[in-house]
Amino acid sequence: MSVEVVTFGCRLNITESETIRRHAEAAKLSNTIIVNSCAVTGEAVRQARQQIRRMKRERPEASIVVTGCAAQTESEAFSAMPEVARVIGNARKLDAATWAAPFGALEKVQIDDLDSIRTTALHLVDGFEGHTRAFVQIQNGCDHRCTFCIIPYGRGPSRSVGAGEVISQIRTLVERDYREVVLTGVDLTSWGNDLPGTPKLGALVRQILKHVPELPRLRISSIDSIEVDHDFMRALAEEERLMPHLHLSLQAGDDLILKRMKRRHLTRDAIRFTEEARRLRPDIVFGADFIAGFPTEADSHFANTMQHAEDCGIAFLHVFPFSPRKGTPAARMPQLGREIAKERAARLRAKGEELLRHHFANEIGEIRRVLVEQSGTEGRSEHFMPVKLARPGKRGTIAEVRIAGHDERGLLAA
Repeated sequence: MSVEVVTFGCRLNITESETIRRHAEAAKLSNTIIVNSCAVTGEAVRQARQQIRRMKRERPEASIVVTGCAAQTESEAFSAMPEVARVIGNARKLDAATWAAPFGALEKVQIDDLDSIRTTALHLVDGFEGHTRAFVQIQNGCDHRCTFCIIPYGRGPSRSVGAGEVISQIRTLVERDYREVVLTGVDLTSWGNDLPGTPKLGALVRQILKHVPELPRLRISSIDSIEVDHDFMRALAEEERLMPHLHLSLQAGDDLILKRMKRRHLTRDAIRFTEEARRLRPDIVFGADFIAGFPTEADSHFANTMQHAEDCGIAFLHVFPFSPRKGTPAARMPQLGREIAKERAARLRAKGEELLRHHFANEIGEIRRVLVEQSGTEGRSEHFMPVKLARPGKRGTIAEVRIAGHDERGLLAA
């Protein structure tokens, strides 16, 4: 074994893991496992620690390096693990020099203060091992301080990659036969706030589609709907190559809880956005993040969130039981307890499964264009719906199919 990179968390981590892997391989590291961790929930941190212990038992000769958001925010806990050789913070993990230095030449823990970082560089990646779609990081960090969120402490302030660099990267990926590119970041709708002229995300999307006409599919990862600009909505309405699927950072469906979360939208804002998006792009499909069991959440507040998912017409629910993160305001609020949060999360997930099945049923008879994934027997439609193909296709191609049915996992092509 030379270098193995184990990734937890978001699409941005997938992008960064590819850069890390290439730097580590260029440095000729051997017998090394790099864990790119996630800090969004306590469960994500627990899973990373559990995986580290398991890998060390299975490969006692390997050196394990931990990086990513959990390494940044909980460096002491990871450095105390006897299985861990090094802990590297987010400021250094994408620097080639970090991986070139001998393990014994530097301190075990390499963590920097992120508050002073004001720029982010686009790290050229011309392919993604094991992935059919390509990911391009256009932004990093976050300037907002939602009361539950540890990520700004793990990523630092918001900073954007210039449009020219983004377009150049996408051209390279298209030349490598990637048919779909996903724009990633921590707070995508803040893209451009730190660039000259403060351009908006919509302008970037339109520039990409204009200057890379050979790109068949452009997809957006999670966004904050309250910050979506007019140009983005125009692109959604006019650009067929912008995929009709958006994942929204909603978190709750009750106004009091949203205020206690220090979110910047109310329930009426989310409903208004989804209605307007459907008016402009009638076939659009929404996913959304929700937190169940937030401190002070009463039964009535939770019932409002259950109803809100339906009011917004959400097809994909990504549900987290609330997990107090040390150092955040929500961790100091009156807690409901882990069991209540888990029980409510289970109920909200069941609601999500109901909504998804309803959407599956409505897809029967429709013609969809499916990006064929790794196995050749399945893929994702324009709406990011999982589709099982009746006949194997070539990985990375786009197959036009008719939807004949569905099972619990996804759609079935004729």
